[in-house]
Amino acid sequence: MRFSFFMRSLLLHPCGGSIITVRSKTTSGQYVASRSRDPVFEKLMDKYKNLLKVIAIQDLILANPTVDPPSVSIEFLSRLSQKLHLNRGAASFLRKYPHIFHVLYDPVKSQPFCRLTDAAMEISRQEALAINASLPVVVDRLARLLSMSISKSVPLRAVFKVWRELGLPDDFEDSVISKNPNVFKLSDGHEPNTHILELVQEEGKESLSFEAAVEKWRVVEYCKEDCSVDRTELQFSFKHSYPPGMRLGKNFKAKVKEWQKLPYVGPYEDMVGKKKNKSGVMGVEKRAVAIAHEFLSLTVEKMVEVEKISHFRKCFGIDLNIRDLFLDHPGMFYISTKGKRHTVFLREAYERGRLIDPNPVYDARRKLLDLVLLGRHAALSDSRDTNMSEE
Repeated sequence: MRFSFFMRSLLLHPCGGSIITVRSKTTSGQYVASRSRDPVFEKLMDKYKNLLKVIAIQDLILANPTVDPPSVSIEFLSRLSQKLHLNRGAASFLRKYPHIFHVLYDPVKSQPFCRLTDAAMEISRQEALAINASLPVVVDRLARLLSMSISKSVPLRAVFKVWRELGLPDDFEDSVISKNPNVFKLSDGHEPNTHILELVQEEGKESLSFEAAVEKWRVVEYCKEDCSVDRTELQFSFKHSYPPGMRLGKNFKAKVKEWQKLPYVGPYEDMVGKKKNKSGVMGVEKRAVAIAHEFLSLTVEKMVEVEKISHFRKCFGIDLNIRDLFLDHPGMFYISTKGKRHTVFLREAYERGRLIDPNPVYDARRKLLDLVLLGRHAALSDSRDTNMSEE
């Protein structure tokens, strides 16, 4: 019986019960609803859901470079209110963030427009500089993504889905792909107006070799005096930590221990020619978990929408429901459903709602989040201070 079915039964009914009955009566939606909540990640996503709306509007403003400074009309944003999930309308949302958006009236066009404040423009500039400074890392990141694909290629539209998560510049087709013809190649897809991004593999040359992020953790963990995992089992183990208050029964712990020992083909290892071993289907599932773990490790913020990573499922040879895969391993991943989206976090990368090992792009994005969290409070305070000084 598949490991995921067994784990799901233990997660839903820690006291036991028929595995087959649980599977037949439990929908994917119920499985999501039944997960153990982690208040730290829920609080973080509570902040992020408004940040994502701010970023969407920011992108629309910056996409209009013909105007100096870049701006968009409130009317235009109002037409997109539903798509942008601005429940109370564009104007109301913009007023909530005076540190980010500046609304002004254009007497020539007889309508209000919105532009970014100087502080928001500076943060955007810092993020762009951080991305450009890390282009070698970006090239490596994209090459790793392609290396996990069975065909060493992915649809370009799938990359567009996660360009921000991977820290790619918005012109990555030119600045990354075209400028590295020895690494990447674009070819026409099978469908009209589609393109495939391929990893260049020259004959006679050794293919690129990568080490998965979990391998680095295993080395560090092995050298620790207080190693959290049995050293004899580290070869195929992953770091685990669970939501506070989650009940871990004996059966659950035993299955996790058994899973940790299970051999699997790594995310960068070629599946072609590999013989089926004793681990069978469970080994295939563990490889899928390893690929998902590595994918999240490649992202700037160690998080991604589940829907976005699903676009790579076939490329990676994952014949499983990605969302259920994350839910089957609550010690490694955490799914939040806030903001009308399912977002998955890599648990081990976070501590108290922040990345343990931050990077310059992440730092710039956190500054924008700080402005979002300021809301109108500081602006109101500044206004009161000004009024008092005038009196």
